[in-house]
Amino acid sequence: MSNGLHFPSSLSTQRFLPLPPPPPPLFFTVASRQKYFHPPDTTTCSVAANFKSPLAKTQSLSFADRDPMIPPYNVLITGSTKGIGYALAKEFLKAGDNVIICSRSSERVESAVQSLKEEFGDHHGTKCDVREGEDVKNLVQFAQENLKYIDIWINNAGSNAYSYKPLAEASDADLLEVVTTNILGLMICCREAIKMMLNQPRGGHIFNIDGAGSDGRPTPRFAAYGATKRSVVHLTKSLQAELQMQDVQNVVAHNLSPGMVTTDLLMSGATTKQAKFFINVLAEPAEVVAEYLVPNIRSIPANGSRRPTYIRFLTGIKAYSQIFSRLAFGARRNRYVFED
Repeated sequence: MSNGLHFPSSLSTQRFLPLPPPPPPLFFTVASRQKYFHPPDTTTCSVAANFKSPLAKTQSLSFADRDPMIPPYNVLITGSTKGIGYALAKEFLKAGDNVIICSRSSERVESAVQSLKEEFGDHHGTKCDVREGEDVKNLVQFAQENLKYIDIWINNAGSNAYSYKPLAEASDADLLEVVTTNILGLMICCREAIKMMLNQPRGGHIFNIDGAGSDGRPTPRFAAYGATKRSVVHLTKSLQAELQMQDVQNVVAHNLSPGMVTTDLLMSGATTKQAKFFINVLAEPAEVVAEYLVPNIRSIPANGSRRPTYIRFLTGIKAYSQIFSRLAFGARRNRYVFED
């Protein structure tokens, strides 16, 4: 199962305006690797201050007792048989890491594994529908049997049901596809990843991929998708708070923002003038995005960082520059799709 739509969250609304206004300051004050943590309010802290989850007891290793997290890293990427997930897998393999790919389609897994094997040698892949708890548990077991542990778990699987229409016209099947994949599937994966990593001497890092709507701005024509991606950021913050409350120091949850990626899903929505404008101006191929993201992801365990991090590909300066170049000089016009 491949990842879903990756419009930059702060620009999703602008796709439907007559003329593209300057991007909102909120998004563009965020650096490409912004470290952030929002602690729970004092009421929550006071209630939970002495709370120790049974899970937390399994990670009582001190920093001195833990194995250092040094490369090569063991990486698991959901929804990684095509699109940005597949590009990330290739880039980790180029860096010498071990990678497990998965998808809900056995055929896509087999095809992707064969392609990667031809370029990088032996490789691991398995079928997994992230919406099914038993599938994800089996994925963890598969990872432990083949790699023993996972250092980096990237939750990339997502869906927009390839549907761009007002919510009033959405079918029950489309809504269930989007919500169960992007919310339920993400929660199940985070749950199982945390449980696994708590028992690993090296600990681990979880990266949740955001998308259009994650900053709370509207996403007309794919409202359900935007609502689910808004929940990604909230879920990650909640996990960070829970792990801190439980004094978990060897598992860290992060957010990952690939910006606009020229996946099949994104290109299938290039049906309006505004959508075509922003795809041509801001979108990049999955391979280009992965070449930037993977070194930044790998630098976190390499530096021994235990702080939550938000890694963004499309920074404010980059987006402003590309929009300005387009408006002033006509740059990047008709780059991927022909504009009327």
